[in-house]
Amino acid sequence: MVKVYGDIQSGNCYKIKLLMSYLEIEHEWLHVDILKGETHSDEFKKMNPNTRIPVLVLNDGRTLTESNAILNFLADGSELLPADRVLRAQVLQWQFFEQHSHEPYIATARYINKYLGLPDERRTEFDEKQEGGHKALSVMEQRLAKADFLVGDELTIADISLYAYTHVAHEGGFDLGRYTAIGKWLERVEQQENHFAMNS
Repeated sequence: MVKVYGDIQSGNCYKIKLLMSYLEIEHEWLHVDILKGETHSDEFKKMNPNTRIPVLVLNDGRTLTESNAILNFLADGSELLPADRVLRAQVLQWQFFEQHSHEPYIATARYINKYLGLPDERRTEFDEKQEGGHKALSVMEQRLAKADFLVGDELTIADISLYAYTHVAHEGGFDLGRYTAIGKWLERVEQQENHFAMNS
C-alpha cells in the first residue's frame, strides 16, 4: 500500500487525498505538522530535501514529490487524465497556472490568515496577495463561464488541482460571491461520486 505524508488542510496535500478518493486508491495517510517543523527532520529530508509536503512513497520505496506530479502519476490510465495529447497538455497548462498564478496568491493569503492568524507583521503581505488572487480567479471564471470543466467535457486532474485551494479561498480573504461560474463549478466537483471533503 502506498503512503502519503501530508496535512489534509493543505490544498496541495488535499489534492492527493481527493484524487485517491475518486479513484478508490488504497493508501496510508501519515499526518505531518508543518508548524512543528516536522518537514525539517532528518527522516523527512531523506524523502524530500525540499522539506515540503505532500510526499508519496511507493510500494518499492521510491518517492514522488510536488502535488501536481503526484496527481499525474496516480491518474495515468484513468478518465481523470485524458489520453488525447492536446487535452493532456491543457491539463498541464492549468496545473502550471495553478502553481504559478493561483497558489502563490490564494494559498499564501490563506496560510497567513488560517495557519498564522493574520499577524500584524504579515498584514501588508496578505493585502498584497489579493490582487493576484483575484486575477487568477477571473481567468478561471472566463473559462468556466463557457465550459463545465477546465479541460474538455469531463472532470480531470486540472479541476482537482484548482479546486483544492479555490474552494477555501474565502479563508484567504477572497470573496467568491462575484464569481458565479466558479461557484457552479465548485458544486459540480462536489457532486462527483466518492467526493471527499477537506473537513471530513
